[in-house]
Amino acid sequence: MATVPEPPVVLPTLDHLGVTSVPSDVDAPKVASLWLDSIAQQIVSNNIDGILSHFADDGWWRDMLVLTWEFRTFHGAAKIRKLLEDRLAPAKLSGFKLTTAKFENPYPDLAWILAHFDFESEIGLCSGIFRLIPTADGKWTGFTFYTNLEDLKGFEEKIGPRRNFLPNHGKWKDQRDRERQFLDKDPTVLIIGGGQSGLDVAARLKLLGVPTLVVEKNERIGDQWRFRYQALCLHDPGTITCLTCRNFPPSWPVYTPAHKLAGWLEYYAEALELDVWLSSTVTKADQDANNEWDVTVEKADGSKRVFHVKHLVSAIGLGGNNPNIPDIPGREEYQGQVLHSIYHNSGKDHIGKKVLVVGACTSAHDICADYVEHGVDVTMYQRDTTYIMTTKEGAPLVFGHLWWEGVYPPDVADRVDASLPIWINEQISKRTTHQIAEADKAILDGLRKIGFRLNFGHEDGGFLSLTRRRAGGYYLDVGASQLLIDGKIKLKNDSIIKRYTKTGVEFENGSTLDADVILFATGFASLATTIARICGEDFAQRIKPVWGLNEEGELQTAWRDTGVPNFWFMMGNLAWCRFHSKHLALQIKAQEEGLYSREKRYA
Repeated sequence: MATVPEPPVVLPTLDHLGVTSVPSDVDAPKVASLWLDSIAQQIVSNNIDGILSHFADDGWWRDMLVLTWEFRTFHGAAKIRKLLEDRLAPAKLSGFKLTTAKFENPYPDLAWILAHFDFESEIGLCSGIFRLIPTADGKWTGFTFYTNLEDLKGFEEKIGPRRNFLPNHGKWKDQRDRERQFLDKDPTVLIIGGGQSGLDVAARLKLLGVPTLVVEKNERIGDQWRFRYQALCLHDPGTITCLTCRNFPPSWPVYTPAHKLAGWLEYYAEALELDVWLSSTVTKADQDANNEWDVTVEKADGSKRVFHVKHLVSAIGLGGNNPNIPDIPGREEYQGQVLHSIYHNSGKDHIGKKVLVVGACTSAHDICADYVEHGVDVTMYQRDTTYIMTTKEGAPLVFGHLWWEGVYPPDVADRVDASLPIWINEQISKRTTHQIAEADKAILDGLRKIGFRLNFGHEDGGFLSLTRRRAGGYYLDVGASQLLIDGKIKLKNDSIIKRYTKTGVEFENGSTLDADVILFATGFASLATTIARICGEDFAQRIKPVWGLNEEGELQTAWRDTGVPNFWFMMGNLAWCRFHSKHLALQIKAQEEGLYSREKRYA
């Protein structure tokens, strides 16, 4: 992946602002209300100079679909001016109303007023969040301004008072069967994959009245979690991992076991009446001259159906479940078992054997810990540096100000997180990463002592900085690190694997390691491989890069235009899927209602 030059980003510290102190008893609602009323007058009158006068010179405006039909971040007066000159007048923003405001002091030298507001555009109902920072003359000025499309006017989600209030006596089951089988018509949208990403966007489209079919290759919803290794457990707290329209019960465990999540996904699909075909595979998808799709779906019994749909959504993850096993010479000589973590079940399957686990991130640590629990002789082979933080110390610092229980509802936390431009977020994350490292000092020192190679994320930005660029490269420690320190998990990382031997592997430094089982916890191959198999090589070549950050600090194409009309990627962890599934669904709905086209994007 090409490296994107990152802009110089300066946090608005009190020292940088020339401010000696900020009173914590500031009347945040009053200050925020006066500022919003004033800038709203300038916005409504299309007075761009007046708008810019409300911002610091290095202020930020992040937009999700309201002005740009894109995810865009504009830094500094010149770029914000260009955005407003091009897009403000046609958007017809109005109806600005402050909803909440509070003073925040995340660090002794950082302080701002965080405020939420609602407003409207010509076609949409919108929300926004801004941060005001203090000035040397005792006033407050704009630092970040976030605008987010929530609903399309006249096409709001069918929830609450917009539901059908008529009873259904004796018809519901037959209606659901017909809907699920699409006996009367083809769907408008076909989603490949019934994991959390596919279900989330299917739920959003269902609420918007867009007929949608999810095609899932497994026998049951949740099998992609149900049949992973038994030790798999989410390392993000439950408050961040719930789904669209369904928060977990208050008795839900903080860290969700994979099998429990599998059952919840199955319940979710049924509760929200999502139309899913199980044990079915998309074998071919052809796009016609109108950018619509002929999609061939094959069921387990060999029967096929070709759907004609307008939109095709890939919800198969970053790697499309294609296991990545490095090509190491001598495979035919090795007499042991080789497998990938996706096919691993439990440590008890290899009791009495010696196991080499290739990899040193989440799956590798989980699997190694499981082997130790079952008394298996296991060695972890670390190929590259790994970011380690304990969930005990790190999770409250990373998630505590947003998704921790009792702070914000998940949907509000999602928006507060999105309201902070990623480049700013990562500057603050450097501080958080340092705090976590101090709290984890004993564990980290112990790992260094045994030779485990550590990093602190991209430019010390912690695990989220790696997630945005690699979707991995870290381990949120729930105990395996101590097993490494204690020698219960052996460590090998002093040389590159050269080749297989009859009984294990040989390394470039001449050392060897015998193993009855070599398990690769090495992630997945390129998503393009799966897309090419379904849509053809030529099509796969037309798709823009999906993951990683662009020059504005935005993820490149996930959840929005992919470079190919009517083809979309839905992916990410549970929190990102919950939030951005609505953005993807709104783009599809707007296109179907004639409100949006690719040409309207602010590229």
